[in-house]
Amino acid sequence: MSHRFRPDLGWSDVTPKADFLNRRQFMASAAAGLIASPALAGLNAKPSVYSTMEKPNSRDDITQYNNFYEFGFDKGDPAKNAHLLTTDPWAVKIDGLVDRPGNYDLGDILTGAPLEERIYRLRCVEAWSLVVPWVGFELSHLLNRVGVQPGAKYVAFETLFRPDEMPGQRRRVLDWPYREGLRLDEAMHPLTILANGVYGEDLPNQCGAPLRLVVPWKYGFKSIKSIVRISLTAEQPPATWNMEQSREYGFYANVNPQVDHPRWSQATERRIGGGLFNARQDTLMFNGYADQVADLYAGMDLKKQF
Repeated sequence: MSHRFRPDLGWSDVTPKADFLNRRQFMASAAAGLIASPALAGLNAKPSVYSTMEKPNSRDDITQYNNFYEFGFDKGDPAKNAHLLTTDPWAVKIDGLVDRPGNYDLGDILTGAPLEERIYRLRCVEAWSLVVPWVGFELSHLLNRVGVQPGAKYVAFETLFRPDEMPGQRRRVLDWPYREGLRLDEAMHPLTILANGVYGEDLPNQCGAPLRLVVPWKYGFKSIKSIVRISLTAEQPPATWNMEQSREYGFYANVNPQVDHPRWSQATERRIGGGLFNARQDTLMFNGYADQVADLYAGMDLKKQF
């Protein structure tokens, strides 16, 4: 059974009355089958001061070119196969070193979340990039609500495991379910968000519906999709690609043009959707977010801890 958040104050105490009543109306409409999923709350997201000034890619670029091996291994497979996934109802298990562990309904996670539209650069490890207008909220908001205990140093994530709806999981190419992790200070950084929408609409299944991580200064495989579990741990958690090929994929996965992938250079990139004469451009340290996040890695050797 899913648990409800149990804050000291009721939602009516911390939410403007009009918004509280809109939430009640929203819930009634959802019960009547008029609204497909709670993620529609993202339509009311506010613009974010953290957005890049770069022009976003088209919606087709964002939804037709995806790495989501649970639905296939070609870039177009997720868009073809992800309609099989059922995303409502959806719950996220939150456990480990937290004060209020439980299975939380997605609607309760989104209720009261300070949703924003954030236009972020997304860097693929294969030297491609996108600019995406995500809708979401800071991960720190959720972690603060469940209460992070003093011993927690990392945040671990797991993707849904449902082979009957995710055909790629029927092949043993990875140790399913997909897993990722962040250091706690990375997870609590204001740039780190949980996204439930894109382009002001529900997040499409192939993009990680109904809830995915977005960490804009790291390579795209770090932004785990279709999250069903978040755990606070004292030890560094397993991360799928790091477990599979540690020589190629480090735990940190920070965008660093000075650290080549063993099979290609990371010094330059191309923007997806740029056409036949799409020129390469220099890769920026931390994907262009160095001013905000470089201090997280002070004193580290980023060529060894990559």
